[in-house]
Amino acid sequence: MQLSVLLLLLLGPPSALASEDPTFPHPGESSQPPPRACPWRCSCPREDTVDCAGLDLQVFPDNITRAARYLNLQNNQLQQLPYNDLSRLSSLRTLDLHGNLLSSEGLPDEAFESLTQLQHIYVAHNKLSAAPQFLPRTLRVADLAANQLVEIFPLTFGEKPALRSVYLHNNQLSNAGLPPDAFRGSEAIGTLSLSSNQLSYLPPSLPASLERLHLQNNLISKVPRGALSRQTRLRELFLQHNQLTDSSLDATTFSKLHSLEYLDLSYNQLTTVPLGLPQTLVVLHLGRNRIRQVEAGRLKGARGLRYLLLQHNELGGSGLPPKVLRPLRDLHTLHLYGNKLNRMPRGLPHCLQVLVMPHNHVATLGARDLAATPSLAELNLAYNRLASAGLHRRAFHPLRALHSLDLAGNQLTQLPSGLPASLRVLQLPHNQLRALEPEPLAGLAQLRELSLAHNQLHIGDIGQGTWHELPELQVLDLSHNMLSFVPPDLPEALEELHLQGNRISHVGPEAFLCTPRLRALFLRDNRLHLTSISAEAFVGLRHLRVVDTAGNPEQVLVRMPPLAPHQPQAGRSRHSGPPRSSTDSPASS
Repeated sequence: MQLSVLLLLLLGPPSALASEDPTFPHPGESSQPPPRACPWRCSCPREDTVDCAGLDLQVFPDNITRAARYLNLQNNQLQQLPYNDLSRLSSLRTLDLHGNLLSSEGLPDEAFESLTQLQHIYVAHNKLSAAPQFLPRTLRVADLAANQLVEIFPLTFGEKPALRSVYLHNNQLSNAGLPPDAFRGSEAIGTLSLSSNQLSYLPPSLPASLERLHLQNNLISKVPRGALSRQTRLRELFLQHNQLTDSSLDATTFSKLHSLEYLDLSYNQLTTVPLGLPQTLVVLHLGRNRIRQVEAGRLKGARGLRYLLLQHNELGGSGLPPKVLRPLRDLHTLHLYGNKLNRMPRGLPHCLQVLVMPHNHVATLGARDLAATPSLAELNLAYNRLASAGLHRRAFHPLRALHSLDLAGNQLTQLPSGLPASLRVLQLPHNQLRALEPEPLAGLAQLRELSLAHNQLHIGDIGQGTWHELPELQVLDLSHNMLSFVPPDLPEALEELHLQGNRISHVGPEAFLCTPRLRALFLRDNRLHLTSISAEAFVGLRHLRVVDTAGNPEQVLVRMPPLAPHQPQAGRSRHSGPPRSSTDSPASS
């Protein structure tokens, strides 16, 4: 008995044993874990994630777990980051401060010292005038774009062996604010964006690891010799919208860029094509310069070029000497619009597929002018000075692969002859066409789209059988002509018909008997009145969805056909509504 009492005294009462055992069930307590701590109004979908984006916060939130690895504070109104609150978050990998009101004074330099695992920092669209003097060595992505930066420091981005991407565009950086050793020790940077700043020359000592370099929209007038000599991995270089002249570049500027594929020099002041272009180049953009002539040999090194853009320069009659482009055996696309060329360039590469030459001065097209480019699939000669008399009947004969031909805005009075059977799109608006005969369209069985808008066609000018030559035509634009009624015998495959801006005053019951697939009809700005469209005009057009009659003298009554039957979908029933009028359907638009 004495032994039993002694044991009880030593062990204590049963309740004391139970309170010390964490597995002991207590009355009224749940066996579920306690709720996860999360700042008020924020969301914490995982233990290591805190999302406080878009809450108009003015103060750094309390109660952020030390285990947080991803902290999203973007699109708030934070003006400063308290050092004590930030420094305790030593596990952070990603810190997103995009779209706040942070100034350099509100972002203390020591704030990031304890964030020894930080990999991604986003501080774009704030009010920083100077970059942090120190960012963690572990950083991989740094976005400080769209601030007011005038200065960065050697350890802002230097000595970061894992750093891959730096975004500094839309700031106020001059060369004085960018130290020569800004990226020293950070030899893994692949993307650097310095566009839309105030740089006057290409910064020296750029990382040799660069693959994409954005320098557009600066004041760059000089590329120092050797500035791009180490960037052998560079694939994309953007230098458009600067102040580069011929003297800004020399034969060595691009010659060491053995991986370069995309070079944009548009919107500068160049008068010649740069020397020393690498053979790896695929896209060369020289638009909006002052180039008067492409000199022989300038493109010889860029034998792999596929896209050459020379639009809006000053190329005249001798701007493209014969065969100057012939070495470019892989050239796919050539843009020459907005120059002063008065004839087709001679000796174009045999493989060329897209030739874009609108807004030049070409007045004639001979039988052999296009013979060197049999692979052309797209030819745009819009807004030149071509008249029917200057267009040889066999001018397009060599183009057996042509799919799209644009001759808009010329001075043609009749359709071109000898059009290739492969044609699918033919653009002839804004000419002076007065006749439409079936012969020039014979053989165009693959044509899908034909635009004859803004010409001078009357109904009597359309020859009988013209539309029979176009069995696959789906889009026909006859707007802004002088038609008095809907042309008869339209193609059966037609789906879209533009007749706006004519003189049509009546639409009869048989106007669309030949077009059962019609989906959209445009009749605005004609001479239609309330009952000008026959009640039977759209009978059988079960696919018709749009009838546009706006801009006529009166609101037009449009009786739409019933909707075409279709297979009912889940949650929907088959519907075939009653005929509708222009007052309650898309026809009134």
